[in-house]
Amino acid sequence: MTKSDMTAQEWKEKGNEEFNKNNWSEALNCYTNALKLVKEDNAEKAIYYKNRAAAYLKLLDYEKVIKDCDNALEICSNDPKALFRRCLALEASERFEEAYRDARNIILSDPNNKSIQPIAARLHEIVQERHKEMSRISAKVSQMLDLAFDINMDREKRETAMNNLLVLARERAGAEEIFKQKGVSKITKFVKVEKNEEIICNTIRIIGELCKNNISRTESVIRDIGVPWFLEMINSKLAERVNASQYCLQIILNTYSGMDNKPDSKPDKTLCETYKKEIDTILSCLLYSITNRTISGLARDAIIELIMRNIHYTALDWAERLVELRGLQKLMEVASEMEEYKYESSMDITSSTRTITSVCLARIYENMYYDAAKERFRNAIDEFIKDKLLTPDIESKVRIVVAITTLLLGPLDVGNAIVAKEGILEMILVMAGTDDLLQQKVACECIVAVASKKDKATAIINQGVNILKKLYQSKDDSIRVRALVGLCKLGSSGGTDATIRPFADGATKKLAEACRRFLINPKKEKDMRKWAIEGLSYLTFDAEVKEKLIEDQQAIQAMIELAKTGDQSVLYGVVTTLVNLCNAYDKQEIIPEMIELAKFAKQHIPEEHELDDVEFVNKRLCVLTKAGVTSALVSLAKTDSHNSRELIARVFNAICSQQEVRGIIVQQGAVKALLPLALDGTTKGKKQASQALARLGITINPEVAFPGQRMMEVVRPFINLLNQECSALENFESLMALCNLAGINDSVRKRILEEGGFHKIEAYMYGDHDMLIRAATQVMNNLIMCEQTIQYYEQENDRIKYLVILCEDEDQDTSIAAAGALAMLTSVSKKACEKIFDSKNWLESLRFLLANPNCDVQHRGVVIVLNMIRSTKDVAAKLIETDIMEILMALSKNDMVENKQIRELASTALDAAAEWNLIKKNVDENESTESTSNIEHVD
Repeated sequence: MTKSDMTAQEWKEKGNEEFNKNNWSEALNCYTNALKLVKEDNAEKAIYYKNRAAAYLKLLDYEKVIKDCDNALEICSNDPKALFRRCLALEASERFEEAYRDARNIILSDPNNKSIQPIAARLHEIVQERHKEMSRISAKVSQMLDLAFDINMDREKRETAMNNLLVLARERAGAEEIFKQKGVSKITKFVKVEKNEEIICNTIRIIGELCKNNISRTESVIRDIGVPWFLEMINSKLAERVNASQYCLQIILNTYSGMDNKPDSKPDKTLCETYKKEIDTILSCLLYSITNRTISGLARDAIIELIMRNIHYTALDWAERLVELRGLQKLMEVASEMEEYKYESSMDITSSTRTITSVCLARIYENMYYDAAKERFRNAIDEFIKDKLLTPDIESKVRIVVAITTLLLGPLDVGNAIVAKEGILEMILVMAGTDDLLQQKVACECIVAVASKKDKATAIINQGVNILKKLYQSKDDSIRVRALVGLCKLGSSGGTDATIRPFADGATKKLAEACRRFLINPKKEKDMRKWAIEGLSYLTFDAEVKEKLIEDQQAIQAMIELAKTGDQSVLYGVVTTLVNLCNAYDKQEIIPEMIELAKFAKQHIPEEHELDDVEFVNKRLCVLTKAGVTSALVSLAKTDSHNSRELIARVFNAICSQQEVRGIIVQQGAVKALLPLALDGTTKGKKQASQALARLGITINPEVAFPGQRMMEVVRPFINLLNQECSALENFESLMALCNLAGINDSVRKRILEEGGFHKIEAYMYGDHDMLIRAATQVMNNLIMCEQTIQYYEQENDRIKYLVILCEDEDQDTSIAAAGALAMLTSVSKKACEKIFDSKNWLESLRFLLANPNCDVQHRGVVIVLNMIRSTKDVAAKLIETDIMEILMALSKNDMVENKQIRELASTALDAAAEWNLIKKNVDENESTESTSNIEHVD
């Protein structure tokens, strides 16, 4: 009978068989198939739900247990089994009052049920204690509200009270009590007259905690105080308050959409549909605020970041909706603003505003998934440019060029398409050639941005290089530095190819020296140093420039200090320079046959400079790390630009390749920055960050490298490296790091299994790469300390058979790991002891282990045999029939065996066989004899 012919009842019976074999996942699939075949609600369907709930319970998926039990109880109310399973799942989810309710219902319907009585007693005690705690919390909340909102109270006491309220708001009971005591209305009324910014920040945070994961409270908050209150709170020049308000708004969006702040979080479609109106209202308010002339630059940045985080298809998918609401035109208005150019209707912006805007525009364009959407995006941009060109004054031209520059830093293709339009590039070059400083400045910036593509760089070399040289002679430093960067960018158009030099020999070194002077001069404004580092980001493609820069401690320190400010406008320059210094860019694989073919075809062959050899690169990596580059990367990693995050991850991974500096990297906070980089961003960026974390986890004790909760959080990045798209080195380093993690405690081991680690790790044990087989077996050896892993080996499969084979592996470390795994398995599982006989070569493997010259291998072999003899009489009898007893006898008596423990274990194994009455002890010598006449066989 094929699976498609099976009835629901047959699927249920098959599920029961798998369940009794401890094959929970297979049982789950069978019950699911049974449910698919039943359309109407009936008693049988309720059974399928109950059974599937039992499988989910074994797999620790408590939410699904509760859901399936709910469905079963809708059909058959007060069903004891459904109530019992739901009770266990609710208790595990810390929903104690609901669990106690189910326990009481079971006792009411079945007073003699002994299984539920101890659970009910335990839950009764917990519920009583929680009730007392609630009474204490209620009094505490009341006291703190009175203290916090008493204007006459001492400032320090009020701040302490507000901090205590925030702590209470983070607990479910505390949040409910604050809400019950009308804390929201008190907070919002009070904020209007409060002048203490620390207290205001905490009030905003409290509102956020009250809204977190609670729809009813969120609806009440929005109804009572409205979105404008949050926009009023975010409008501040204090970063702490702006961040608190931004976080609070994101929490509200998350609650409406079912997301959280984790990088891999996805919205709940049903929730999004239910609260579409509320979510759209928030988007509209945010969009309106982007061009609000009365808000602070920090607030504007935070609002744009909020929009950016929610436009991706895995979030709220706002991209197309934003275009419909003319959001692109508003963003382009911001993109055309200049910090240093103020006029009557100008907006307040920060040094990071245009960078954040360019990233936001890029993210929107990335989410235009089909041609028609992309066309609407381009049309909106064209419309903005045309509107500005209709006004022929200088201000409009300046704003157009600034907006184009911002576009070129974001959706490059759209920016290049604008530049390619008739007259635009000519207008930029004409502005660069005027005597007006403002026009020169913005034109220079645009030329630098335009030269990103080689064909555009060639056009500018032909048309504008003389203009740039002329501007470099300007008396105004801000013009000179921009012209310098333009020349640097054009001079680096050959990339890492040492044979291509657009300018005369020595020109790049002179340009680098000029950039250095701007960079290290403390008298220069930060804006000029920012441009200097951008110039170096292009020049450091040249290996000679890299070597000269790395030896210049003053310049390196100036660059790192600039990066530590966290200013997003310096991001590209610093990170690109670091990527070049570390040689952390993608390198094209050079195949000798292709080189010969290229020579024959007289094609150009790129050449790498001798100063980019491994020893020079490694030296640069160590110098940068010791200079404090990690702190700089941590500051810059807060960006939302996926491309920049990838570059940062590349630098992190490069410096983590040097074992001697990994301790410094951890000390300077790399792990906290690497975790989000490993979970969110480009595919390459995530791989680079994950590998960097793995390298730290290999060398440094995981408890030191990943303290507290981070030890759980790094599991997923390591598991993500276990796929065929990653290199063997990435696979190996991930397995090594997982091995160290799995040796820490059972919670970590369970997390590895929850993330699907078991099957991925096991796959490498069956591979053909010796190092990967060894590493995977070592991880499995540590994972076997977890009960759930043992269940995988007890199921109907050949896993133990393969471990027996691996015990004889030529690689000694693989043999030790496999034997160690078997030793632990056989110590706790009688079934595992029996399954060893499934292997045809079980006897040869045991002989190999017992007679091995390596005492570690031999020790594990004796433990396995001892465990087998102790397990059951049948297993012991099967061993006695072989020459294993003779080997044990020899080991127990042989003084040549250096390890005393091995001799003692061998003797203990013989005693264990005697206890089964399978062998008799020699009366004279009080030791086991080895002749078959002394063995008693049992029927």
